[in-house]
Formats: sequence, C-alpha cells, structure tokens
Amino acid sequence: MATQRVPRLEVEGVSKRYGAVRALDGVRLEVRPGEVMALLGENGAGKSTIVKVLSGLVRPDSGAVRVGGRTVELSSSAASQAAGIAVVQQEYSTVGALSVAENLVLGQRGVRPWWSGGFLRRRAGELLSRVGLGYLDPRTPAEELSVAELQLLEIARVLARSATVLILDEPTAALSQAEAARVLEIVRSLADEGTSILYITHRLDEVFSISDRVTIFRNGTSFAPAVTGELTPQEIVRRMLGRDLGEMFPGRGDTGGAPVRLKITGLTAPGVEAPVGLDIRRGQIVGLTGQVGAGGSALLRALAGFVPSLTGTVELDGARVDLGNRQAGIAAGIAYCSPDRKRDGIFAGLSIERNLSSAWLGQVARLGVVSRRREREVATRSARQFAIDAARLTSPVGTLSGGNQQKVVVGKWLGRAPRVLLVDEPTRGVDVGARAEIYRQLRALAYEGMAVVVCSSDTGEVYGLCDVIGTFHRGVLSSVRPGSEWTEEALVREVMHNGSSRLAPRNEEVLP
Repeated sequence: MATQRVPRLEVEGVSKRYGAVRALDGVRLEVRPGEVMALLGENGAGKSTIVKVLSGLVRPDSGAVRVGGRTVELSSSAASQAAGIAVVQQEYSTVGALSVAENLVLGQRGVRPWWSGGFLRRRAGELLSRVGLGYLDPRTPAEELSVAELQLLEIARVLARSATVLILDEPTAALSQAEAARVLEIVRSLADEGTSILYITHRLDEVFSISDRVTIFRNGTSFAPAVTGELTPQEIVRRMLGRDLGEMFPGRGDTGGAPVRLKITGLTAPGVEAPVGLDIRRGQIVGLTGQVGAGGSALLRALAGFVPSLTGTVELDGARVDLGNRQAGIAAGIAYCSPDRKRDGIFAGLSIERNLSSAWLGQVARLGVVSRRREREVATRSARQFAIDAARLTSPVGTLSGGNQQKVVVGKWLGRAPRVLLVDEPTRGVDVGARAEIYRQLRALAYEGMAVVVCSSDTGEVYGLCDVIGTFHRGVLSSVRPGSEWTEEALVREVMHNGSSRLAPRNEEVLP
C-alpha cells in the first residue's frame, strides 16, 4: 500500500451538466503515489465522464484538477498527456499491421523520423519488460498477439509517455481469469514502482485483490475514499446502489427429469476440436466455461448457425435443425446473444423500441408495413420485463448504460418466444446491479420452459447461475456435471489446470 500521504492526482468539486442531466456533481477524487485506487459505480454513475475530463476530452463546468499539487488545465488530450495522465480505454487502439515497436511510439510526442529500427527495438524492449512482455520480439506484428498481450501492450504504450498517473478502464473485461491475473500482477508491480493508478472495474474480486482504497460514484456524486480492507462486498454494493442488492444469483432449478429440448450429438465446428455430446433440458440453464477461446463461444456460434458444423447433428424437441442456415435456426426457435453488443448486438443509432423489435419485426408487419402500435406494445412488454425505462423507448439505444444495452440484447428475443436462448458473456462490462437483474431474468425465462445456454469466462458467474456446468479446454468439452456437484474452488481449479496461469512466452530473446 502507498505510504506517501500527498496525493499525486486531486479532483476537487468537479461538475458537468448536459442539458438537464447532471453527469458530475461536485466530484472529489484523489490518488496517491504508488496507490491503486479502485473507481466503482453503476453504469451511468459518472465514471466515464470523469475519465473524459481527466483525459482532456471533456471540459468541466466547474471544479479543479491538480497533478503533483499543481492545478492543471486539461483542455485537450495533449494537455492531459503533458500533465502526466494516461488512459487505457476498453477498446484497443493498436494497429494490427504495425509491429509491436511501431505501436509503442504511435501518438507519442518527440518521435524523430531518423530513429533507427534498432533504437526503436531497444526502447521497445525496455517498455515490454516493464509489463511482462519482455519475451516478445518487438518486430512482431500486433495482429499476432493474444488479447491479454494486446492489453499489456496498451499499458506499455502509455508508459512510453512517462505517465505518472495511469487510468485503466475495465482492463480485464475481455480476458480469461488466467490472463486477467497476469494483467493484475503487472498493475500491482507498476504501483509498487510508484505509478499512481486509477482502476475502473465491475469485478469486485479484483477490487479486493489489487486496490489500496476505493472511491464509489453514485448518480454523478462521489463518496469519500475508503480503505479496501475495511469494506465488505456487501457494503460496496450498498453504496453503489443506495440499497441492499439481496442475493446476486437466483436459486437453481430442479430440471433433471424435464424432457430434452436441445440434443447435441457428435458436433464439431471451427474452434470445437472434439465431438460434443450434450443434452439440454427444458427449463435448464447450462453453463460453459474455460479460458477465452477454449471452445464454448465456438460451440454457441455453431448452434446459432453462424459457422458451419463439421460433423454431428442437433435436434430441437426431437426435430433436426439445419445448423448451416441461421434463418432456419431462428425460425426453429434458437436465439443468440453476441458477446460484443456494440458490434453485433445492438443498432446504436436506432431507438430502444426498434432494437427491441429488430428480431421479430416481421411479426408486426403486413405487406412490408410495420404496425407501430403493435411494435410499441410488444417492445414495451419486453422493456418492462427487463426493467428498462419504457418512457425512453424512443431514445437511441446507444444513450443507455452498458447494463441496459445488454438487457436490450437479451430482451429483443422475447417477442419471438424462442425455445433455446444462447448467451455468450452475458454480463461483460455490466455493473453489479444490472448483473443481478440479468441473472433473475435468465432464471425467469428458464422457469417458463426455455433452455438457456450461457458461455462465460467468469467461473463465479457460471457457478452461481447454472444448473449444469461444462468446462472447455482447447476445443474439447472436458467435463460436464450438475452445478450441485461443483464447488467454486473446484471449478476454478478445473479451468486453471487446463490452461496456463501466465502468458506463454513466444520468444525469450529480445533483439538489440
């Protein structure tokens, strides 16, 4: 834990209003040298706005920001960088066709055109070693890196700017547990070197494993920072939500005697290396977990008809399904929710109502003309079921928080009444309140007889939610058991045993 008491970064009374909406209201925040300060709050609580203020992208209406005790004017991203503040966003900004070394100097001030390749590689080697990537050849194209390596490369890029304050926005959201552990190890080591780190996450286990103190945002305001070790998860949630959450996960269902809804026999597909056999019953939530890329997501994409199956068959209520045809799968009653809601889960520029109706628009149209009254009725029903504000149905879905966007991704299928719901990473980047709501709704759908298949790299989520749990490793479904026969520790051991807890070095030599 940081011992120096003088803050390196201070935010004093910062406010920002957008029309009638007060995004920030007198926010106070500080980070000391060598400290990891966790910044927590629901989606829409103000975290993204304060990050934009600190990165120079948004000018506050009032308040002050001080770095090293000196008031700074963060009028642009260049001014923020000059003050020693660097932000690693959720979306990677690397250019795949460029080398690792070239990516490290992108956007840097002071880069000289006469710098030789050898100089760049030596400089890159120093930065890569700081983030645990010393084994990489700096000439490696960035497109060849794993997701975890890309995340660490992003951190190395901002360290190249001599940043003293590092802001990390959900750095492990797209990583497996083993990869996330590696990133957390590097973050902690950077803090031990004296870097001040503002760490934004929705994962409470990370908060307790890495942070020294916690600042919580709610409705644009901030709580006074608290020492992490003096808090409990329940207290953090209470402060974030303004109420007790209750049980995060609903109880498991008793579906062992229910008829088989989806029967998978000998299925292989791109990313699924060994034949999968699995019976999924009516009213069951089946969870698939493993390292990112282990095979669970590939199986869901094959079941949804996005990729062709190589071998095997799938039967839905006894009738064979043509997996090579996505439209046939939808017509048969198989719904699919992508892990990347921004890319292929929502239409960000369209209204919430139109997004909710997008999966079943043809059902409320005649001769190509949509009945707006019928569309509104069904969209309103879906919105209410998922606790989405029905008064905002005409607003663009892109204006919603991440958690509410994810509710739309799932809720849009209710108008089709699917028999099988495939959900890949259902709560990635979603706050704890929205997570609990999504879990409750998935269980409610299962109680209605729907078969739900959840793929998640979050073993805690799979363990808490699912009736049957299967683990994947390198394209092989390695173990399937009822949820009651697992412990969370055993599930983590199964996943970690089959994977690596560290990034596998690609090349131990760093070229001079």
